[in-house]
Amino acid sequence: MNAPLRRVGVVLMVLFGLLFANLNWIQAYKADEYRNSDYNGRVQVAEYERRRGNIEAGGTAFATSRPTDGTLKYLRSYPEGEKYAHVLGYKPVNLGDTGIERVENDFLAGTSDQLIVNRVKDMFTGGESGGGNVLLTISKQAQNTAFTQLRDNQVGATKGAAIAIDPRTGAVQALVSMPSFDPSPLASHNTNEASAAYNKLEKDPDGPLKNRALSETLPPGSTFKVVVAAAALENGVGKNTPIAAGSSYTPPTSGSPIRNAATSICPEPQVTLIEALTESCNTGFAQLGVKLGADKVKEKARQFGFEQDDLTVGHLGEDGLSVAASRTGTMQNADGGDDPAALAQSSIGQRDVRMTPLEGAMMAGSIANSGSQMRPYLVRQLLGPDRTTSYYTAKPRELRQPVSGQVASDLREMMVSVVDNGTGKKAKINGYTVGGKTGTAQSAPGRPDHGWFIGFALDKNGTPVSAVCVELEEAGSGGSAEAARIAGRIMQAAIADPGGR
Repeated sequence: MNAPLRRVGVVLMVLFGLLFANLNWIQAYKADEYRNSDYNGRVQVAEYERRRGNIEAGGTAFATSRPTDGTLKYLRSYPEGEKYAHVLGYKPVNLGDTGIERVENDFLAGTSDQLIVNRVKDMFTGGESGGGNVLLTISKQAQNTAFTQLRDNQVGATKGAAIAIDPRTGAVQALVSMPSFDPSPLASHNTNEASAAYNKLEKDPDGPLKNRALSETLPPGSTFKVVVAAAALENGVGKNTPIAAGSSYTPPTSGSPIRNAATSICPEPQVTLIEALTESCNTGFAQLGVKLGADKVKEKARQFGFEQDDLTVGHLGEDGLSVAASRTGTMQNADGGDDPAALAQSSIGQRDVRMTPLEGAMMAGSIANSGSQMRPYLVRQLLGPDRTTSYYTAKPRELRQPVSGQVASDLREMMVSVVDNGTGKKAKINGYTVGGKTGTAQSAPGRPDHGWFIGFALDKNGTPVSAVCVELEEAGSGGSAEAARIAGRIMQAAIADPGGR
């Protein structure tokens, strides 16, 4: 064989070897990715051969599938439209799915290993049992109230969020983000229409696709004073201990004074800790934070759940909707020493402090629940296609204990004083003890302030029944009072209809 032919032969052998290696690589490592790709038409058709299970709450289905005459045999629909969008998500043909539709996809689709017996039975009977059903913890009444009250808020805010949980279990009673969207057009079998609907939402400057209750962080304002108060109570300050206050406080190293929201708020040199929280005394908490030091403030925030990067809300201890980490930010100098100016601003929930509404509800819930913070969850139960077989039932579990029972008791008394005598009066519920904390947080320069409220409700026996956080983005004057009013309505609805636990 001459040299040119040999070279051609070697090249062909190398090419065949590379082809063989590539095929094996695809089989071994890429098969699942290609099989499950949104662009695999055969997979799409097969996925729609089986009726997808329902997503339900309180006996009502909020995500259903109905038969069609098309190539894809079932169409996903969302009867309540915008109300449950950020909980349910959506299941599109050619886009990435989101929400509970994503995290429980295998069970809903009937492809989960848990449902293998059903699939084997179908092979022998020729039947089609369909996918499993996901039952949520959501309270229909609390969810509807949260959606309506946010949408119709009295300060004209167009963006915000509300979330309510059962402090005893962590079960999510309501989860709403504003603005919302209707998931049904995104599930259309006309992929051009679905893509156009998605692109319109994705380009909307108000961000209707964002789950603000879980994934958006903003400065929490005075709600963060609850963290500083907890740190103080654990470091020798009692609820009736006088702390430094005054009409103005300029931290060391800073020429920018911190003042209170009104001249009538704690102008005296000293107030008690409970008075400082009730009046929302900026000067008092700024000085208290500086006295405690950055390490104590940051550590107490961490114990409440700040800095946690891996929290999800779905199953207990399993995959779920992602939760952004709340952060305390920088309170120290480059050399590691405290920066009094940064620490003072951070102690009143400004500067680099950022919080999700879920974190606010969890803080309030742990204080209501004697210091025990329960892991939040959305999925109450997984039922098979026959609706008689349960494959999962949530068993609540503690996530952490941020404060002792005594400190929690003191904080409850202080937060009740905020609602009874201070800035949170609009959260009151007849026949129930309500505690909370309002927060007004500076936004970008020249933009209106954010309004916050975190709180809880106790029944006549002192049993916690709901904890809530409401955030109204760029709500301006009256935003925190309106957040308190909405929070009271949501908790009242959750009391009437507690949802699934």
